Amino acid sequence: MEQLRIAVQEHPFDQQLEYQWLSAPHAVGATVIFVGKVRDVNLGDSVSSLYLEHYPAMTEKALADIVEQAQARWDIQRVSIIHRVGLLQTGDEIVLVGVSSAHRGDAYHANEFIMDYLKTRAPFWKKEQTQHGERWIEGRESDQLAAEKWQQ
Repeated sequence: MEQLRIAVQEHPFDQQLEYQWLSAPHAVGATVIFVGKVRDVNLGDSVSSLYLEHYPAMTEKALADIVEQAQARWDIQRVSIIHRVGLLQTGDEIVLVGVSSAHRGDAYHANEFIMDYLKTRAPFWKKEQTQHGERWIEGRESDQLAAEKWQQ
């Protein structure tokens, strides 16, 4: 039985389809889904679009490694990660991380862990279009601190 879905794609994803797949096993007692979107304001500037790049073979491997670490920590059944690349507009969905488990605590923690590690360890590069022009987005200290809490 397939327990992991990882996709890096340009086209939008279907949240309902992912929820149905995550929740399908009869032993699932909890399904947690996080969806991240392109904000219209970042670092105090208006944002009109976001361009995401990745290195295909390396990105999928990094995401699979993150899921493997989550599976070693929590009793989870299925995981879905979909990350979009290419040109996105404000309000567009960028990422979906979904986790199912027999128990909500495992699903919540694994989902948060995967998202924290995805933000700091997956090779994606982001360029925003703002009212002042284009700029590459650097990693945030708050994202790094969120990921570090899992090392304790």
